[in-house]
Amino acid sequence: MQRQRQLLYGVYMDALRMDDVIERCRMALTTRRPLLLGVLNAAKVVELHRNSMLRDSLMECDLLLADGQSIVWASKLLGRPLPERVAGIDIFTRLLFLAHRDDLSIALLGAKPEILTEMRRVIAERFPGLRIAYSHHGYYEAAEAGEIAAGIRESGADMLFLGMTSPKKEIFLGSYGASLNVPVLHGVGGSFDIIAGLTKRAPVAWQKAGMEWAYRLLQEPRRLWWRYLKTNTSFIQLTAREMLRPARAFRFGANRNVAPAKPRIPDAQLRSIVDE
Repeated sequence: MQRQRQLLYGVYMDALRMDDVIERCRMALTTRRPLLLGVLNAAKVVELHRNSMLRDSLMECDLLLADGQSIVWASKLLGRPLPERVAGIDIFTRLLFLAHRDDLSIALLGAKPEILTEMRRVIAERFPGLRIAYSHHGYYEAAEAGEIAAGIRESGADMLFLGMTSPKKEIFLGSYGASLNVPVLHGVGGSFDIIAGLTKRAPVAWQKAGMEWAYRLLQEPRRLWWRYLKTNTSFIQLTAREMLRPARAFRFGANRNVAPAKPRIPDAQLRSIVDE
């Protein structure tokens, strides 16, 4: 399977559908070859042009996917189309089903302690018997990150989900991801709050209309209105700039996101391994 990527806003994004992403995760679990997932929405596009740590962390991802519908629309407008939105929370849910079905273990990092506790309860209720090998809240000091990474590594988890805001989760994954010995690593942002029931996800119709941000705004107008106004305006400006003069790829040493690397194991061979 040839890897198709599109250069958008200075980074290479993978033109994959949800089923393709889950299949890549299944291959990583079978071969034990680490797969670091990254997702990009309008807010993160704006921030990566300002925050070099976030940008470098995103560029370390093995797959960089369109989490926001606005990214998909913009890609088509710019003539570099992505096939569909691949939302981080939907990947998270699909992988929980996969872990439950195949008796795999997971690690959870993020959210407030009480939210993490509630999410563990919800997961145990929805996926009876699913093994949570490790969990830790996301309100830790920077000096504790190494100890947390060691705990994840020692747990032997098959998947790691990080419910932390950007750029904290990208920085953790960029710093420790390669040393954790976890096949699938995925930063899921605010998904822990949604799974725990703290916040509600927009109805499907709102999601398809690309208005999920507006649904969140209705839930927390005082906290979010100014942030969304600034972010959406900046994203529109960046897209207009892309139309006039497409951004060159950001550079980060011999980074995988700059020049797509050939897989160490051919995809055809990977599929044959998985199907055995």
